[in-house]
Amino acid sequence: MDYSFKTFLKHTAKDFHNHSVNPPVVRASTIIFKSMQDLRKMQRMALKKPLGGHYDYGRKGTSTTFILQKILNRLEESYNVFLTPTGFGSVFLSIFSVTRPGDEIIVSDPLYNPTRNLSENYLKEFGIKTKFYNPHDLKSLEKSITSKTKLIYVECPGSNTFEFQDLKKVISIAKKNKIFTAIDNTWATPYFFKPIKLGFDMSIVSATKYYSGHSDVMGGTLAVNKKVYKHVKKADDVLGLRLGPDDAYLITRGLRTLDIRLDKHESNAKEVCKFLSKSKKVKLLYPYKKNSFNFRMWKKYYSGSSGLMGLIIRSKSRKSVLKFVNSLKLFGHGYSWGGFESLALLQSDIEMGDRKFLNLDKNEHLVRLHIGLEDPKDLIADIRKSLMLVK
Repeated sequence: MDYSFKTFLKHTAKDFHNHSVNPPVVRASTIIFKSMQDLRKMQRMALKKPLGGHYDYGRKGTSTTFILQKILNRLEESYNVFLTPTGFGSVFLSIFSVTRPGDEIIVSDPLYNPTRNLSENYLKEFGIKTKFYNPHDLKSLEKSITSKTKLIYVECPGSNTFEFQDLKKVISIAKKNKIFTAIDNTWATPYFFKPIKLGFDMSIVSATKYYSGHSDVMGGTLAVNKKVYKHVKKADDVLGLRLGPDDAYLITRGLRTLDIRLDKHESNAKEVCKFLSKSKKVKLLYPYKKNSFNFRMWKKYYSGSSGLMGLIIRSKSRKSVLKFVNSLKLFGHGYSWGGFESLALLQSDIEMGDRKFLNLDKNEHLVRLHIGLEDPKDLIADIRKSLMLVK
């Protein structure tokens, strides 16, 4: 019987050999075989069936990491899924796989700052040029394409400012020009949006965030289609990236409740948005305004929304905005997100990066909120009280 993914998550990876509902944690560097014939057979099978659970060395994984790959491959509806030690590891793997000195990449401007630093600064040292496009004006993307363009890299929604874009048009532009595409899909996860199914070549998710869900794991995933698989496999073999079995186990455990947690993050975030939308001090960066471009693009491609949002707070005093953030009692102050707890950060210029298409005036200050799994009434009461400090 072909169960829904929600049911699949609750019943997959059971270990009937050990009579456990969870798979074992297999730690290994040497993968041992009874004979050389068995070893060679395993290597041949690995070439024929990339997701067949065939491996000959611990760097290529164990049964624990293979189980996680299989679960994610079904969720992503992809050809294969690669696992990395961090989310940023997957970002690097996607770009490194398809670019070489002399190439160019085009990147959406509202970008996670470490990715911006990688693409704009680090790659320059290897002769790879980066251009940026406005996600709300795809003509700026088309105008940037040359014969040297090898990759269009998308972050949707944009980091911190949450711009949505017309993803089918991005894919159409790329295919017309025979360019690879990659998207950072950490905000939605493939539970709410499946990039490979839409037509992207690569889909990145920081497993540190919603996949884990408990703020205690680092990990990344890169789902790929068949066209780009060999490129990524070759790069992955060279780089030696490996997710440890203990982290793989925790991510697998977290995935059991991914649907329940994301549905709750979404409903809590919508309750908070209802409250914040009435405040004259705040402009919401979240797909809630039905007549907005961002909402239309979100609705066109996504089946839901997560708990991460941005607030543009209008104030002549940055100190009062800092007081607002610091006075929140139910919101921790720290990096990352996607766990069960709520978080708040007042963004700095360094964290935003040198964006080409962002226009904030001197009296606008950007705060990022992650809405956790607490009672939304308590979160709203906390925000209401703290907003009174904004002058």
